Amino acid sequence: MTDAAAEFRALVDEDWEHRVADDSLFATSTGDNRYNDRLPHVAEADFARREATLKALRARLTQIDRAALPPAERLNYDIFGRLVDNDLGEFAFKAHLMPLSKVYGFHSAFPELALFMPMATTADYQAYIARLAGFRAWVAEHIDLLRAGLRQGYVPPRVTLDTVPDAVTTHVLAAPEQSVLYQPFTQFPATVAEADRAALVAAGVSAIATSVIPGYRALDAFLRSEYLPAAREDTAAANLPNGAAFYAHRIKYYTSLDLTAEGIHATGLDEVARIRAEMEALIKRTGFAGGLKAFIEFLRTDPRFYAATGEALLKETAYVLKRMDGELPKLFEALPRLPYGIRAIPDYAAEGNTTAYYQPGSGDGTRAGMYYVNLTDLPSRPLYEIEALSLHEAVPGHHLQIALQQELGELPKFRRFGGFTAFVEGWALYAERLGLEAGFYTDPYSDFGRLSYEMWRACRLVVDTGLHALGWSRQQAIDYMADNTASTLLNITNEVDRYIAWPGQALAYKIGELKIRALRAQAEQALGTKFDLRAFHTVVLGSGAVPLDVLEALVVDWVAARQARA
Repeated sequence: MTDAAAEFRALVDEDWEHRVADDSLFATSTGDNRYNDRLPHVAEADFARREATLKALRARLTQIDRAALPPAERLNYDIFGRLVDNDLGEFAFKAHLMPLSKVYGFHSAFPELALFMPMATTADYQAYIARLAGFRAWVAEHIDLLRAGLRQGYVPPRVTLDTVPDAVTTHVLAAPEQSVLYQPFTQFPATVAEADRAALVAAGVSAIATSVIPGYRALDAFLRSEYLPAAREDTAAANLPNGAAFYAHRIKYYTSLDLTAEGIHATGLDEVARIRAEMEALIKRTGFAGGLKAFIEFLRTDPRFYAATGEALLKETAYVLKRMDGELPKLFEALPRLPYGIRAIPDYAAEGNTTAYYQPGSGDGTRAGMYYVNLTDLPSRPLYEIEALSLHEAVPGHHLQIALQQELGELPKFRRFGGFTAFVEGWALYAERLGLEAGFYTDPYSDFGRLSYEMWRACRLVVDTGLHALGWSRQQAIDYMADNTASTLLNITNEVDRYIAWPGQALAYKIGELKIRALRAQAEQALGTKFDLRAFHTVVLGSGAVPLDVLEALVVDWVAARQARA
């Protein structure tokens, strides 16, 4: 190892140790359980300290001779630098002053604490109780941070907060035993000594009674009396302090490319037109007597397309994924060792949430990946979307990609447990389309669901840029989505509010998928009969969630090597 390589690895290792110590919840998510008894600090001073630490880290990185690094380490160097720059941009635009919405936030994540911590020993329970006991102080820090946002003009739009108080109030309970956080004390694993259980229950009850419930009560009071009344009526990121530059940063942050809002908007319009033509052609093949709008209304209102119970929806989802499990070896040379499961989004978090989402497993293999499905308002959860949705969130989408990445033991941890959204979401959208090559979407309505999902992501390019840079209203965005997708109005409204709450993130899906599909087309054309889809997927997935320009270089090199061998 060269001196430069040793210096770089030491810097990366030092940064990783600092990150997991500073963010104990992130540490737990990676399988590092050294800090399971604490919660990360979120005071303004803590964010100022983190920003200063990152700036010092960036300065040290520039002192390392990149040219002296071996090729693999140069790639690590470049990716690490870009991740640091992304984080510094978030600090510069003070995104940390707006840490919650109905889409995300500590208030909705904390109740799932027991699902992400090991709960096998007395020490595990004691760590869990310590976090429960620390919740009230953690809420106080968050409230101070939100007040700082109010003072400095970093305030979310009202529509992104309207259901948050109700989501908080559901945890303000009359008795600790009613809390979802009490559940681990109702049934202990055999590995927890019988003699310890009564004391653990008492400590858990006390922590919930004196910390968790009062913490949620204080947060509820603050939200209703101070935060919501001060929320913005407008929706554009451009209206935040230095908002235009913030949104430009978010475009680069989430797409990993140098793109403009106007260019992305135009790409979205082109994709919408292309997909709409495919939808209209499919409608003709079904024999439906009517146009796109009438067909969408038919899909939204015909009861045959909706499950009668949440259990039926979960069973249909499980059946689709079990079928796909059997097709994966035809598409991939390597599959992850870590399994995945299916779970309903908890009731306290379901209202206003997305249709489904994926939660990665732990890096140490002790917790499976989990595909969460929203079972509220079943008339808004059409069966014809299940194939595309499940292939996106589980396999061959998020679970397969993220679990494989976590198992790339030769990569440094910042690449195994981090990455670029455009790759992650672009791969998952590409994975939806892989269903065509694996025998899915044989039913025309399911295939229309696939097209509708692709259209949904194309519309995001139009709507996100429209909302945050081009002066669109919320209703204009809702109407555009309703006119062009088969999604239900509830889903559309929730999704538009998500784009308002999370500027730029919605751009990652279609931008990433377009790049992966373009690279595949180029490889197929260059290699002809020598093109191997399984080998292509190995190249795409084999380096983790890299920036899209880096992915392009990896594929170009692979094609050249295959051509040279031929």
